[in-house]
Amino acid sequence: MYQTLRLETDARGVATLTLNRPEKHNVLDAQMIAELTGAAARLGADDGVRVVVLTGAGASFCAGGDLGWMKVQIEADAETRAREAGKLAAMLGALNRMPKPLIGRVQGQAFGGGLGMMAVCDVAIGVGTAQFALTETRLGLIPATIGPYVLARMGEAMARRVFMSGRRFDAAEAVTLGLLARAVPAEALDAAIEAEVTPYLSCAPGAVARAKALALHLGAGIGPEEVGHSIAELVACWEGAEAREGVEAFFARRKPGWSA
Repeated sequence: MYQTLRLETDARGVATLTLNRPEKHNVLDAQMIAELTGAAARLGADDGVRVVVLTGAGASFCAGGDLGWMKVQIEADAETRAREAGKLAAMLGALNRMPKPLIGRVQGQAFGGGLGMMAVCDVAIGVGTAQFALTETRLGLIPATIGPYVLARMGEAMARRVFMSGRRFDAAEAVTLGLLARAVPAEALDAAIEAEVTPYLSCAPGAVARAKALALHLGAGIGPEEVGHSIAELVACWEGAEAREGVEAFFARRKPGWSA
């Protein structure tokens, strides 16, 4: 059914949704974005699913956007760029609003869009050795489409520590920033995830769904205006010279012109 994902559901109704491009560090491309959007709808509508665990195969949770996909955007027109950014925004929104608890099992590093995926989880637990970064500005871009969810998770003050600099930070700082609830040794990760899953199996599924919807309503209020603004800002970056220079420099394995 899926080419970039793996989906397994156990007898308790715990679904594990795995980003399954380990050879490419589970980077997001158009196909994975479409498959994640569809999976969110499917899992949300399945009465047999009580909890969803989101994880990655291999060494990385999600290393951000596929740069081959990004390179295509360099040559696209503004309408195409907006449409593709809209698909990413729709995927994040679908996961964020899914009426099931979404638990992030962050078994490896996460960059760029990978942090956006963590931010839409209701809780994320990661291994203590993982590294994180919002790397977009190093490519002449901005963390635009993921921005509403990252800000909702971290808060503005915490987000501004890492939102613009592109610097790497470790799991301990990810906990401080609110991206991770806990950082644990790799051998303790599955037990930590199970400890998050188990309480939901004693809760009324409908009440859980309504409680999550209420939290979203009372929280940051990410709506069409915020999503539309993030898309417009990303398109504006793609229209500029810095994005072309940043992406071309990456593929040429050279430093971009602004790099010290």
